[in-house]
Amino acid sequence: MSVKIRLRRMGRKKLAHYRIVATESSSPRDGRFIETLGYYKPMEHPARLILDLEKVDEWVAKGAIQSDTVRTLVNKARRGGDSSVALGEMDPEEASQVKAAALTEKRKKEAEAAAAEAAAAEAAAAEEAAAAEAAAAEEEAEEAPAEEEAEEAPAEEEAEEA
Repeated sequence: MSVKIRLRRMGRKKLAHYRIVATESSSPRDGRFIETLGYYKPMEHPARLILDLEKVDEWVAKGAIQSDTVRTLVNKARRGGDSSVALGEMDPEEASQVKAAALTEKRKKEAEAAAAEAAAAEAAAAEEAAAAEAAAAEEEAEEAPAEEEAEEAPAEEEAEEA
């Protein structure tokens, strides 16, 4: 008797879920089985995998052959460190690290934007101050020759009188 560990299809049309079962290799896909080892629900979000790893190890030790799909699911369950795994879902620690990194990145960008805005405002203020100084210097330059002409005119009048 050759035993296989494979998926047994359950559910209705287009809403499948699977039982992971130990069965004789000659029995049909949804036929008789020896023992249920777990469940796989790919239609849930995220996909759910509930698996008894001890029973799987027992059957493999007895010589049962795993199908390719079951082998990958068992490996994912082992990596998850738990017999009940939500595939495609992050563990809470990893999720909090990702969230913290995203928040740090956001704050860094906001700080850079604020610094750039402050630098732009500072540059604009410096430009306005330089323009005001230039205008004041021009006014002083225009007023200085007018004062000199005003001072020279009375001196010429005195020279003419003498």
